[in-house]
Amino acid sequence: MSKLLERIKAGEILISDGATGTWLQAHGLEPGGCPEELNASRPELIQQMAGEYFGAGSDMVETNSFGGSQYMLKKYDHGDRIEELNRLAAEHARAAAPNGAFVLGSIGPTGEFIEPMGTATETEMFEAFAEQARGLADGGADAFCIETMSDYGEISLAIRAAKETTGLPVMASMTFDKGPRGYFTMMGITPEQAAEQLVEAGADVIGSNCGIAIEQMIEIIAKMRSATDQPILTHVNAGIPAIEGGKIVYPDTPDHMAGQMQQMVEAGANIVGGCCGTGPDHVRAFVKALRE
Repeated sequence: MSKLLERIKAGEILISDGATGTWLQAHGLEPGGCPEELNASRPELIQQMAGEYFGAGSDMVETNSFGGSQYMLKKYDHGDRIEELNRLAAEHARAAAPNGAFVLGSIGPTGEFIEPMGTATETEMFEAFAEQARGLADGGADAFCIETMSDYGEISLAIRAAKETTGLPVMASMTFDKGPRGYFTMMGITPEQAAEQLVEAGADVIGSNCGIAIEQMIEIIAKMRSATDQPILTHVNAGIPAIEGGKIVYPDTPDHMAGQMQQMVEAGANIVGGCCGTGPDHVRAFVKALRE
């Protein structure tokens, strides 16, 4: 068992980082730019981001590799740089990590659908996730965070590819929206179903991230906890974004989110962190709320 899983098993509540995309946008990533390419062209910036999150108190920081699959990087003409850009992503986070802290290899959706809904075969998608996982592991990732997924077929392939390729622990997180009948992923999976299916697929930690505000995320985590004893992770948006003055604004302040983190833990979360719109100040507030 890895040290990360041992700490969770011992009952410790761990604190993850905040957003990658919105942090990079605030630090110069142009609209439509490739975040993963910055691992090669702006290494100091990526290390700064990881350092700010670790400095704020994060026990773990995700790599800048959310869109690091063959499917996504080929859209930027970087399809021949998969292992390089993922390896660098992990190396930069590792370089900023203090002793005892963890690096999570971020793996996001491919943007493709598996046959017959789409054109990707299961073998092709498995190999794409395996390629990304190899690069992240070579760069020093301690575990993977497969996140923002909505389709069970895709996330199960990612879990299996990461585990079979590297043997490292895998966290698997899905995204839910609330409709008239409750919470579902875009592909119609409920939080309770997701909890059961992700465990069955082999995830060491399950969870939910993105898409909704913290009040709703607490409800989702409680539903997932009702269906499993497996450790649960959540990365929460800083509220629902709005456009103000031509800019995307996330409304939830660090204090607002931190004020509800104890409820999140009581609902069943073992790892808490931020998603879109959150930053180091949010992490500091989470640390203060849960540890001080």
